[in-house]
Amino acid sequence: MYLTPQHILLAGATGLTGEHLLDRLLNEPTVSRVLAPTRRPLAEHPHLENPVGDLTTLLPLLGGRVDIAFCCLGTTIKQAGSQDAFKAVDLDLVLAFATRARELGARHLLVISAIGADPKSSTFYNRTKGEMEQALRAQDWPQLTIARPSLLVGSRTET
Repeated sequence: MYLTPQHILLAGATGLTGEHLLDRLLNEPTVSRVLAPTRRPLAEHPHLENPVGDLTTLLPLLGGRVDIAFCCLGTTIKQAGSQDAFKAVDLDLVLAFATRARELGARHLLVISAIGADPKSSTFYNRTKGEMEQALRAQDWPQLTIARPSLLVGSRTET
């Protein structure tokens, strides 16, 4: 349990997992600020800062202290349209987010990966997730938590 008010950076707040996490964070008494850049506006909340736009464009503009960063970014190859577009989100954008979070002072990164993630996998999806994990470990975070769920099930709002 954290004793001082926490400043959170959250990517993927409109997704299946991120929207539930955002709700929990905004109702957590130890969280004083949630910075959640999204492509579409979120409901207002006194502890929420919600810059709206493309995350790639917003990342360099984000400011303020960050203690903990949560990365709930992810897409599917079907939704992305190609392997390159998938990799741009699930690898490149995740790494850019993590880098910016460290620049803002985050000491703990929590990220969603996938069961079977392995940079040497013959499966493109698992290989990409494994490459992402490997690259995050190379960033030498003071604390890095990688969640490896299996299939994420629920109602998704496509953005």
